[in-house]
Amino acid sequence: MIHGKKVVVVLPAYNAERTLERTVAKLPADVVDEVLLVDDASRDNTASLACSLGLQTVVHNFNLGYGGNQKTCYTHALGLGADVVVMVHPDYQYDPRLVTAMASLIASGIYDAVLGSRIIGNTTLRGGMPLYKYVSNRLLTAFQNLLLGEKLSEYHTGYRAFSRRVLETLPLQANSNDFVFDNQMLAQIIYFGFRIGEISCPTRYETESSSISFRRSCKYGLGVLWTSLQFRLARLGLATPTVLDAGGPRLKSGPVDIGARMPKTEVRGFSQAA
Repeated sequence: MIHGKKVVVVLPAYNAERTLERTVAKLPADVVDEVLLVDDASRDNTASLACSLGLQTVVHNFNLGYGGNQKTCYTHALGLGADVVVMVHPDYQYDPRLVTAMASLIASGIYDAVLGSRIIGNTTLRGGMPLYKYVSNRLLTAFQNLLLGEKLSEYHTGYRAFSRRVLETLPLQANSNDFVFDNQMLAQIIYFGFRIGEISCPTRYETESSSISFRRSCKYGLGVLWTSLQFRLARLGLATPTVLDAGGPRLKSGPVDIGARMPKTEVRGFSQAA
């Protein structure tokens, strides 16, 4: 715990067998109270390895997508009584040791959400990020800062920490099950007035690190543009998109199936919170 707050790390996993053990080994055991892995119907032995490592493990019966995986992650984390939830990709692209700093900023009440930024520190290209991804990251971030009225260094990192209040307040069930979930969530955090902080996170692109294809990147970019336009229209009072509707569908707070769009889940080594 930090400042008496329970810290749960969630690992949204898909075919992460080769990098999972390295990721878990670097998590700060003195800070993290629980580690939960959600396996999105991997084709390798990710779930079995997670169980052997002693992780709380939830397995989707079929692949739902990155956003859908996060919905399950956060639902079960809330059910475990988490006060602070940190999402760490199990592909070892982000340094797990930064969990301490990110969770501390949440637990101390300084921020409601914290991002591990790959842009701060100028290590992005040296760390192996493809040039086209770096350029698109900078352009999309500039566009979103303009429309959302923020000054974030990037909107596209997958290394994130959230307070319980954020996860219970946002209409996350309205979000996509695809990669644009991340971007929609940041737009929601800003729209509903939560505080966002950033810390520098060194970039590490390795052969075993996951990466979406160019085609999926283009689809994600279009989703980012649409999310930004929805935000601006909502701010101007010209539209009320579901993802920015204060009365929109939220996650349930227990380790249960979370709606018709979610698959049934197989739970392995999972102890339900009282």
